[in-house]
Amino acid sequence: MRKLSGRTAEFTDSVIRRMTRVSLKYNAVNLSQGFPDFDPPRQLTDRLAQVAAEGPHQYAVTWGAQNFREALAAKQRHFMGTDINPDTDIVVTCGSTEAMMAAMMTVTDPGDKVVIFSPFYENYGADTILCGAEPIYVPLVPPEFSFDPEVLEDAFRKGATALVLCNPSNPCGKVFTREELLLIAGLAEKYDAWIITDEVYEHILYAPNVHTYFAALPGMRERTISCSSLSKTYSITGWRLGYIIAAPDVIDRARKVHDFLTVGAAAPLMEAAVTGLQMGDDYYEALQATYTRKRDLFLRGLDDLGIAHTVPQGAYYIMLDISKYGYDSDLTFCEQLAEKVGVGAVPGSSFFREPVNHLIRLHFAKQESTLCEALNRLADMDSVM
Repeated sequence: MRKLSGRTAEFTDSVIRRMTRVSLKYNAVNLSQGFPDFDPPRQLTDRLAQVAAEGPHQYAVTWGAQNFREALAAKQRHFMGTDINPDTDIVVTCGSTEAMMAAMMTVTDPGDKVVIFSPFYENYGADTILCGAEPIYVPLVPPEFSFDPEVLEDAFRKGATALVLCNPSNPCGKVFTREELLLIAGLAEKYDAWIITDEVYEHILYAPNVHTYFAALPGMRERTISCSSLSKTYSITGWRLGYIIAAPDVIDRARKVHDFLTVGAAAPLMEAAVTGLQMGDDYYEALQATYTRKRDLFLRGLDDLGIAHTVPQGAYYIMLDISKYGYDSDLTFCEQLAEKVGVGAVPGSSFFREPVNHLIRLHFAKQESTLCEALNRLADMDSVM
């Protein structure tokens, strides 16, 4: 029997998605996989109902329906402060997961090296390996999740040709400062490297933190591949609508990669999502206020229970310190947390390249009643864990 692929031999299943299955098994409050338990904006679901009756139901243009790209270009132009041509600068993908994979395949070759900050969303390492490239991990050091500029530059000295930047960061909630981003930009220019950004949490921020789009930094437009999606901003994670924004020559190549990966995003969902892209600033202000309330409620509850945790600057994740429970395996801890306490979490070791086993990740993209129920259950954690 012929052997299977060597490059995928060390892959595991997604630990995040596995913990959703564990949560379902034990009827736990699922704070592991980051999706809401509340509905998208009514405007989107009403429009989707119309589209279900009227169409379109067939293939859209491979790189995204014209009206969707025009609405997306207008929205991102407003927030990014850069000129975006809907006909040359955008490819619409099946979620940001495909956007990141297509971006990686567009700018890397087998044998290249890619810088990834650790902790990191689990797909980044897999994307790099699937491209035949080699990841170089640079630690973000808790609790501030800052990085050492010398360690970062050393990664470029080793020959890195690209860097993956998740900002705001999953899983640690870090929002990179403008000063940090300018430092990264300087290294990208010095070593002639690409920056691949994952900015899906661009609108989920907590004052006084501000999101700076990397492509908007001086001189970075031509070497940045900006990836994002509509999933988190409009609470439509199941619609799988992502995109890449980059210079025309990059997009020309990325469109070809995308075409052979998935052909195109779902035409009815693009049509319905135009409504969301056309919403005004008041929607994004309300979104930020909503998530600020959820974050504050959850942090207060954890503080009242005496549970040590990080304080996210953006995104909707919190990492809990489970050191006092004495577990050698954070995966075992999370499995027992779901079974005994009834709360689903993700072991921190799935996000870190370093040997970190004392952190677990929870998210708070849930109704306040769900968060209160989770806190009620976590009150029993000391007695049963």
